[in-house]
Amino acid sequence: MMVATVRLILTIIAMASILGGLVSCKNLVPSDRRVEHFEFSSRSQLEQLFNDLNYKPEDWQAGNREVPRLYLTDIPPYWRDSSSKELDVVTKKQVFFQFFGPLALYSNELIQANRDRVSSIIEELRAGATVSEEDQTFLYKIAEEYKVSIGNNTLTDHSLQDKLLRRIDTVPPSLVLAQAAEESGWATSRFAIEHNALFGMWTWGGNGVKPLQQRSELGNYKIAAYETPLQSVIAYMHNLNTHQAYETLRERRAALRKASAKVTGLDLACTLTKYSERGQVYVDSLRSLIKVNKLQQADDAFLGDGPTIFLIPIGEGANKMVSS
Repeated sequence: MMVATVRLILTIIAMASILGGLVSCKNLVPSDRRVEHFEFSSRSQLEQLFNDLNYKPEDWQAGNREVPRLYLTDIPPYWRDSSSKELDVVTKKQVFFQFFGPLALYSNELIQANRDRVSSIIEELRAGATVSEEDQTFLYKIAEEYKVSIGNNTLTDHSLQDKLLRRIDTVPPSLVLAQAAEESGWATSRFAIEHNALFGMWTWGGNGVKPLQQRSELGNYKIAAYETPLQSVIAYMHNLNTHQAYETLRERRAALRKASAKVTGLDLACTLTKYSERGQVYVDSLRSLIKVNKLQQADDAFLGDGPTIFLIPIGEGANKMVSS
């Protein structure tokens, strides 16, 4: 990826309101990558595309961890109403992972681009070098985006730098997929179908929808809504990377990085007792999901160098998010 393209992505992420769900999918795609649109109304159409891209269960089982850049633009109602019911359990899960795996990988790719640049700037600062005004501005903006309070300090403060690096980091795809499945009922929940909300995250002021059984003692909260599933994944990762409830996850991840150990979904899932009122039962469910569905393998997956392909559901009830 060209440096100019990386900086374009970084500017978008740093300046945009990630949690507001206002960044379109198109704006997140590097300008030098070819973009294609694939409209579908049946599973057979998707199967043919997946076959053409060698994106099939048998390819995965054979050890191929390259994933095409397929970005679903909307979760169509017919997934809940008919398609998911017509499939056997194994196939339903496979389709779910095929749809949302690329979104997890691409969200991580965006985070990694930011992390790489921040790491580079911090290395320069610690070496006593003078960084450019552009890099200084970027560092302050990304610190604000990741809720790292500067106060009267400067970003030459090593503790602030370390805190920033703990927050700007990727999330194991196995954990992303397990939580998406758990929170959205394999993308069949009302919030997933109507609002592309895969992780059940709450909001008190952003774009959202009121639950049918809102608990008044917890305030006038809503379930955060998104224009696309990709925005939901980006917001979820940002939540894990910034909310005080997940400090333990960030500390565990940083410790693994320092030890040059692999960061896995199984490991980080143990830190998520505060994500749900179910506490340890919720953690056990996530770990079981990862093990039973062999999602550990997803932590070795990577996006290929092919074109970005927007998967656009059409037909009755489908809401086409990206025009061709």
